[in-house]
Amino acid sequence: MSKKSFSFFAYMARMKLIRRWGLMKSVTDENIAEHSAQVAQIAHALALIKNKKFGGNINADRVTTIAIYHETSEVLTGDLPTPIKYYNDDIRNSYKDIERKANDKLLLTIHEDFREDYSSIIEVDPSSDEYKLVKAADKLSAYIKAVEEMQSGNREFAMAQKALAKEVENYACTMPEVRWFCDTYLESFKKTLDELE
Repeated sequence: MSKKSFSFFAYMARMKLIRRWGLMKSVTDENIAEHSAQVAQIAHALALIKNKKFGGNINADRVTTIAIYHETSEVLTGDLPTPIKYYNDDIRNSYKDIERKANDKLLLTIHEDFREDYSSIIEVDPSSDEYKLVKAADKLSAYIKAVEEMQSGNREFAMAQKALAKEVENYACTMPEVRWFCDTYLESFKKTLDELE
């Protein structure tokens, strides 16, 4: 008797195939697996900073896990470029609905014994502190990508860097852990390897 096969992790393995920044020339290509790993690192740091510096009580490991899976829908939808995704409210709302449906479909590819566990990290309440930390980390990661591209002489990212700097600053104004991360770590992304010492 054969067991039923589930494909969730085969889908997750395809994250490395989904390229980000599709409308822009990049010195270094980035896929959603790489991006999600960096977002997880930053989100984990933000949770620890919130807890240790600003009296928070966030489960940093859970935030990290949410960040790892924050782009899961894109294995089905691809990465829709930001200027299209946020062109107007109708498109934004329609795309959010598409993402929800993609995540619902993906959750059906997990063995039923674990579906609720994965649902709790893929379909996170947007008003939760965990979600907000991951969203801030997502913007920080995008900003860092723009900085790295500009440091490599790629002016294609000039406008993106300015726009993302503004978005990061908006997060920093309301989330002291983001301000602390920016003040403590962001400058180092503008340095060469030799300058990091």
